[in-house]
Amino acid sequence: MSDPGVERMLVGKERRILEQKERHERLAGRKRELDAELRALHEAIDDTVTQLRALGRERVEFGDLRRTAPISPVWGLDRGLPLDRYYIHRFLERHGSDVRGHVLEVKDSGYARTFGGDRVAACDVLDVDASNPRATVVADLSRADAMADGTYDCFILTQTLGVIYDVAASLRHAVRVLKPGGVLLCTLPAAGRISYEEGLDGDYWRFTEASVRRLFADVLPAGAFEVTGYGNVLACTAFLYGLAPHELRAEELDATDPYFPVVYTVRAVKPLA
Repeated sequence: MSDPGVERMLVGKERRILEQKERHERLAGRKRELDAELRALHEAIDDTVTQLRALGRERVEFGDLRRTAPISPVWGLDRGLPLDRYYIHRFLERHGSDVRGHVLEVKDSGYARTFGGDRVAACDVLDVDASNPRATVVADLSRADAMADGTYDCFILTQTLGVIYDVAASLRHAVRVLKPGGVLLCTLPAAGRISYEEGLDGDYWRFTEASVRRLFADVLPAGAFEVTGYGNVLACTAFLYGLAPHELRAEELDATDPYFPVVYTVRAVKPLA
C-alpha cells in the first residue's frame, strides 16, 4: 500500500518541475525576442553610420578635438584660469574660515590672502627653491625635520604632493607642523598633463581616491579628514586639451563622476590630543 504523504510529495515535486520548465521556456522565448531586437538595432545603427559617412560625417564628431597636440600646452593659462583651479578655488572658498591665524602656503601667499583676508595674522611661504624671494621657509617638505612642531593654524597645500616623490613623509611633516586643531587644506591631481614647470624628471604622481584615503589614514584618524573628488570625463578631456573653465557650461563643470576626477581635495584637522 502506497504512502499518501510520499505520493503528495512526488506530485508536488512533479508540479514544481513542470512550473520550472514552463518558466524556462518563457524566458528562452523572451531572450530570443530580445536578441532579435538587438540585431535589428545594430543593423539600424550600421545603416545610420553608412548614411552619415556618405554625407561626410562620422559616428563621433571630434571637431576641434581631432588633434594630437593640446589647444593650450600650459593648462589653459593663456586662455584664462586653468580648469583644475576652478575646483580648487571652490574648495578654498567653502573652507575659507579655516584660513586663519598663522598660515603656511607653498611658493607664495596668494591663496592665504585671498581666502583668509583679515583672519590671517601671519603667513609663511614654503619652497624648496632658495631663490624664491617670497619664501620665508626653505625646505623640502619630505625632509622638513628642521621645521618646528605645532606652528601653524592652517597649511594650504595645493597641487604640490604630485611633484614630491616621498608623499608619505611630506604628509607626516604637513600634519606635524600644524597646531592641535589646525587644518590642512590639501589638493591632489587626479588627471592632467605632465608639469612643464617640473618637467619629465620632477612630476611623479597622479592620485586615486583609494590612494588618497590610504595616505591620509596613515597619519590621521579616519574621522579627521574628508576626501572629495571633482570632475567628470568632459572636464578631464577639457583639462587635458588646455581649455579654460569659461569654455564649459557650469552644469558640465559641476557634474561629478567618481570614476573620472580632475582633482581631489582633502580637509584634514589635526587632533587636539
